[in-house]
Amino acid sequence: MRKEENCSLKEHNTFGIEAKARQFVEYDSVEELQAFIRERAARGDTSPLLHIGGGSNLLFLGDFKGTILHSRMHDIHVTADEGDNIYVRVSAGIVWDDWVQYAIDSLWYGLENLSLIPGEVGASAVQNIGAYGAEAKDFIVYVDTVDLQTGDVRHFTAEECCYGYRDSIFKHELRGRYAVTHVHFHLSHGFRPRIEYGGIRQALAERGFDETNLTAEQLRQTIIEIRRAKLPEPSELGNAGSFFTNPIVPRHTFERLSNEYSNIPHYEADSKRVKIPAGWMIEQCGWKGKTLGKAGVYEKQALVLVNRGGATGADIAALCKQIQADVKSKFGIAIVPEVNFIS
Repeated sequence: MRKEENCSLKEHNTFGIEAKARQFVEYDSVEELQAFIRERAARGDTSPLLHIGGGSNLLFLGDFKGTILHSRMHDIHVTADEGDNIYVRVSAGIVWDDWVQYAIDSLWYGLENLSLIPGEVGASAVQNIGAYGAEAKDFIVYVDTVDLQTGDVRHFTAEECCYGYRDSIFKHELRGRYAVTHVHFHLSHGFRPRIEYGGIRQALAERGFDETNLTAEQLRQTIIEIRRAKLPEPSELGNAGSFFTNPIVPRHTFERLSNEYSNIPHYEADSKRVKIPAGWMIEQCGWKGKTLGKAGVYEKQALVLVNRGGATGADIAALCKQIQADVKSKFGIAIVPEVNFIS
């Protein structure tokens, strides 16, 4: 276990926000984490406790006056191999995209459309990350956790996680209560590409890939190229990827807007609801490429807020608030941050 006092968090959040934690703790096993939690409880320490992954979905609004926990566990273990089905337990501390590449290299399929999503495996089970027609919940079977109050181990089934669009029980009723230590995935030995969403089919054709003879690696590289064309590298321009979730609105709301905006992009959610891209609405409000102080909206994708250099969490939050107000005023729709604000 590694402990550091008064630790800078700049390298632990992809916005590159300069903030500090009173204590930063990295553990190498479930037992180490349990021991830390129980020792902390025994001495009556009630200071704030936050478990993080890669920091790709965090916005620190100031210094964190407590302890931040982070996993250094990096094991991948096959738990069952039955016919076309492969079940794998993956440590929460593994970088998500490294896991996607490992799965493809192992001829385990399903995660290809989730390539290059930033963060670590543990966050996938909390956020229900998704892209290009796939979501983490499509593959998660169980989630292993440690109770941050008692140190006890608890296993959640996918059903108990209450997954929804970029949502889970860990973001609501159990927010901050459990640290994810491992995620169990159900993948396939057979490659069944999903290419109907977000211009994938066109991108494959532009690269000369034959969709009737497509490989998982070709699909992965295509997804990576699509994402890189839209999203800046955090090392070059601080950001947390998509800042807002795409709102899902009642059909009558969409029909009202489509009468005014005939070109409004949308995706069918179900018979009564429609998903409208938040980035499109932000762009219609004139924010794409604009700056407010040291924070701004990325010029290639309006869904991405960026640190232009030296921005504080408060700067990003102020930009978020102004964009929300403009979208609400123009479209009558509230857009909600996907990013977690940490005070």
